[in-house]
Amino acid sequence: MATLKVTGVHSQYQTQQVLKGLDLTVEKGEIVALLGPSGCGKTTLLRAIAGLQHITQGVMCINGKTVAADKLFVASEQRGVGMIFQDYALFPHLTVAENVLFGLKNTDKAQKVKRLEQMLTLVKLEGLGDRYPHELSGGQQQRVSIARSLAYEPEVLLLDEPFSNIDAKVRREMMLEIRQILKKHSVSAVFVTHSKDEAFVFADKLALFSDGKIVQCGDPEQLYLCPKDKYVADFLGASNYLAASVTGNHTVSTLIGSIASTVPLGLAHNELAQLLLRPQQLRIEKDDDGHAVVIERRFLGNVCQYLVAIAEQILDVHCEPLAINVGDKVTVSAIKHNLILLKQD
Repeated sequence: MATLKVTGVHSQYQTQQVLKGLDLTVEKGEIVALLGPSGCGKTTLLRAIAGLQHITQGVMCINGKTVAADKLFVASEQRGVGMIFQDYALFPHLTVAENVLFGLKNTDKAQKVKRLEQMLTLVKLEGLGDRYPHELSGGQQQRVSIARSLAYEPEVLLLDEPFSNIDAKVRREMMLEIRQILKKHSVSAVFVTHSKDEAFVFADKLALFSDGKIVQCGDPEQLYLCPKDKYVADFLGASNYLAASVTGNHTVSTLIGSIASTVPLGLAHNELAQLLLRPQQLRIEKDDDGHAVVIERRFLGNVCQYLVAIAEQILDVHCEPLAINVGDKVTVSAIKHNLILLKQD
């Protein structure tokens, strides 16, 4: 049984329709990222799951129990939902221990002591129970927030941009640590972010939003390599587009020549489309007779970025550093891969 199931959900704020018929399923132990630009509806969906925002249509179920539907609304505290905010939302006048145990009701003292020990060990804050939030670093405060949310064993954990206030140097390590904690305890989680990099590191599944709708949902790698349209492709990474004409079951003709696909294209001969090429799927080679010219070169550490001009088009190429400089003529080619052809604009 799925931990969370959202079906046909609509929601509005005042007179504005914010969510427009959303479907989303979160399996047991799965971490799902709600990804998209500001104002697209992802935080509204998170609030609706938490019971902080009413829905106007649709159904929400947590572990098979309906928590929101037509004429039905289960209060937040009865949904078994934990929530972690970007500003930690800790009580400044309470100690770490008191913050962690705040949500535990009807629990005897011995159980609370045992649970506190478990939670502090889980988030690597042993011995810090007597400190106050202002005595901790941002990363430590977020760990307290996580311990508090997990202490009463929620059905689903909701995270609202939890890493945005954490120093960039420790953010990735923090994300991996928290992901490991959630996976170890098979906690289902829904995670809001506008950063594709955070989503790639932290989530098992991405739900990409646009204007109150989920435009594509699935495995992060699948969305990156096989986007359904340009919006998805461009949101998840740098993109090049070449006009392409299908010349065979596995080949297309483009500005840089014939390009082969590792799988059948499934399009008719001579059909026109836009070929998506990621920067790392292109290669350049110095050629005095080449029809392309390098107009910019940037060293990015593990790769070099070359901007190449060819027939009034600029291509973004990422590859190993080469003895190629600005102004050099080059030929451009694509590595053989599963070609993604999108509809013409």
